[in-house]
Amino acid sequence: MKTVAIIQARMGSTRLPGKILNDLGGRPMLSHVVERTSRAKHLDGVVVATTLLGPDDVVAEYCRRSKIPCFRGEEADVLDRYYQTAKFFGIKTIARITADCPFIEPVIVDKMLEIFQSDLYDYVSNTIAPRTFPRGLDAEVFSFSALEKAWKNDKNPAWREHVTPFLYHHPELFKAFVFKNDQDLSDMRWTVDTAEDFEFAKKLYAAIGHNRFLWTDILRLLQKNPDWPRINQNVEQKRAV
Repeated sequence: MKTVAIIQARMGSTRLPGKILNDLGGRPMLSHVVERTSRAKHLDGVVVATTLLGPDDVVAEYCRRSKIPCFRGEEADVLDRYYQTAKFFGIKTIARITADCPFIEPVIVDKMLEIFQSDLYDYVSNTIAPRTFPRGLDAEVFSFSALEKAWKNDKNPAWREHVTPFLYHHPELFKAFVFKNDQDLSDMRWTVDTAEDFEFAKKLYAAIGHNRFLWTDILRLLQKNPDWPRINQNVEQKRAV
């Protein structure tokens, strides 16, 4: 598999433990993340990268039953988990997705992969400044060679927990492209990190009734229901590094 999305997933969320297998629209949230990501046309596959910890046995078992490729690695050193996953599966181009994004948009992932495939950049992201997409549509694309260079040289444990800081903090080593939306929607929160976030996600999935929507469908739905974002508007986002 040359171009693969690696979805990092674990049960040990500090603010909403077990969220990735919580029922969202009649199925585990992780199922929606995997299916939606898989619809990106430029991907050859999707892999779930979970941890070796006992609580994540259920994640590995869920992947086994659902026939989703899965790799288990370090909990805190997520950079190592990504590197070992990519090495094990022979992945050349990685799209990084997190399992707390049930609204992840395959169209956006495809556009970012197209930019990366121009061979002009080492790293393509819609998460670093200036952020313009709703939080929860986060994606990053980078090569295995860039990942390996970060894996070998990043000595900062806090950075390694977030996988890519070494890439975007070293512009002298990696040429980055920030993928932007035409309109700044960075104040919108569509990720799931707390009970309030999950309530918001459940309301949207219940209103739509399936997971084959476009992210623009969510925008239109929220325009018709402007009070819904208030459900999680006071959730403070954890800062990256």
